[in-house]
Amino acid sequence: MAIALPPVLLIHGIDDTVEIFAALKRYLGDRGWSNIHALNLRPNNGDVGLDILAEQIRDYIDHHLADAPHLDIVGFSMGGIVARYYLQRLNGLKQVRRFITLSSPHNGTWTGYLRFNTGAAQMRPNSAFLQDLNRTIEELQQVEFTSLWTPYDLMILPVNSSRLPVGTMITVPVLAHPLMVTDQRSLKIIADLLGDRSQHQQPASATRF
Repeated sequence: MAIALPPVLLIHGIDDTVEIFAALKRYLGDRGWSNIHALNLRPNNGDVGLDILAEQIRDYIDHHLADAPHLDIVGFSMGGIVARYYLQRLNGLKQVRRFITLSSPHNGTWTGYLRFNTGAAQMRPNSAFLQDLNRTIEELQQVEFTSLWTPYDLMILPVNSSRLPVGTMITVPVLAHPLMVTDQRSLKIIADLLGDRSQHQQPASATRF
């Protein structure tokens, strides 16, 4: 008997829309996921703080997924940090089962200096926003947390910013930042992580904390 899969909520990165997840949605849909959600963050360019965007995640879940006992969240790039704020500061830990980030700047990125707005400033290395989240990083141990990252990322600098001392870190050697949501290797790992973990082995590149 197949195990019922919980809803999945996909959160995009800066300047993106839900369209960036087209390949991932098809891949999951072909493998049995029927309850896939994606949220357009507005504005998507960093003109408001990531904490404000996180309230949009909370409101979406309250309106569309309140009856789900658990859900899984996948956040790409900035979307992973927005989702972290929802989990760590807006009581999301109680409802989320598995949390996956893809090339998210957990420790900041130098590309945050390329624009001068609130959201970008919050993603700079040593920002007060990230220091606050990382001060209570152990809270992510309450969910099954995994960070996927590529050593060839030119948007997340330094590339090891996507690594944290909790959860599972998985290296996916794709050649560019946006390929993290389209490359077949990345898609397979995401599906494995969201599915029945008794049916797969972690990749050799995985590091658990």
